[in-house]
Amino acid sequence: MRILFISDNFPPEVNAPASRTYEHCREWVEKGHKVTVLTCTPNFPQGRVYPGFKNKLFQVDEISGIKVIRVWSYVAENKGFLKRALDYLSFAFMAIIVGTFLKADRIVTTSPQFFVNFTGLYLKLLKRCPWIMEVRDIWPESILAVGSMKRNFIIKTLEKFEVLFYRTCNRLVVVTDSFRDYLLKKNIDDSKIFVVKNGINTGLFQPGQKIQNKKDFIVGYMGTLGLAHGLDFILECAKDVQLLDKDIKFYFVGDGAVRKKLRARAKELNLANVHFFDSIPKKEVPSMIETFDVGLVNLKKSETFRSVIPSKIFELGAMKKPILIGVDGEARKMVEDYELGHFFEPENKQKFIEKLFLMKNNRGSIESKAYLQFLKAYDRKVLADKMLRYVTNL
Repeated sequence: MRILFISDNFPPEVNAPASRTYEHCREWVEKGHKVTVLTCTPNFPQGRVYPGFKNKLFQVDEISGIKVIRVWSYVAENKGFLKRALDYLSFAFMAIIVGTFLKADRIVTTSPQFFVNFTGLYLKLLKRCPWIMEVRDIWPESILAVGSMKRNFIIKTLEKFEVLFYRTCNRLVVVTDSFRDYLLKKNIDDSKIFVVKNGINTGLFQPGQKIQNKKDFIVGYMGTLGLAHGLDFILECAKDVQLLDKDIKFYFVGDGAVRKKLRARAKELNLANVHFFDSIPKKEVPSMIETFDVGLVNLKKSETFRSVIPSKIFELGAMKKPILIGVDGEARKMVEDYELGHFFEPENKQKFIEKLFLMKNNRGSIESKAYLQFLKAYDRKVLADKMLRYVTNL
């Protein structure tokens, strides 16, 4: 079967949408399907074209048997609504033009790039083939959650398009049970909604020999330094921790919209216990995680974020790193059910410090029977096969 997958993010970008799309498509190619990914020039999250690439009108590549077509788009840093909207809209428009000339039996689009669903709807009508919409984030509600905009005419218009997309696509694949509940509240047909959660690349994320670090206790954050992640709160906590225990260090690994602001704030607070590291290639991520004693997963306090499961949970869990999580709802339930770490109330400094010292005093790796169940339940190969059935069996 010819599957056209349209995604704004794809390797060498290393964010969650890029990794999930690549790993799923790679598995589908191995199953004998012809997969084409329509994407843009890699630039996330800095808004700068990666070395070795040019923002050309059209270029073709192949990665692990996947045909990759990259089109021109307006490149912008991942902050500010207007520039990001231009980025997303330009990609959606170029994907429409190029997608018109591509053969496909199935069309898949993935969020959080909201406007790419215009492309999916257009190509569905043009090619008269099924369109599967993968919902990785709830747009435009997530815009309100991070405080980028207040509810206004633009948001209300986007919400109308949101429901239109849900109703006109042939199937919806969501990444959490909470997203499914959200769609049901929008009166979307239950029979077209399927849950395929994020998972673990067990071939890449394998725990190695524990690094013996008897003095420093490393709390590591790996991923996008974005508006949603509430990392300014973590810096305020680090200020108090520095006075209580100088052996506790905070590592921030990655890039994003608030990286410069965070570094400036850390300098302003004179935080000797906070260290920033640049983004690293995906293959180097496990080695960096090995240096952590605790993996940090944090989001701003918001009802919207109770429905998400950050992909960091899967990578940290696979590496047997105890997780300190400041995300309530479904993510918290996963961490507690599989005994992967400890929860603290989002943006509650007292609870954060309390759980941090609890974990330092009981330092070690995850060694529970529930951990093995976690690995089995969220094996990426199994989940890729599951999504493939939902894509093809229509």
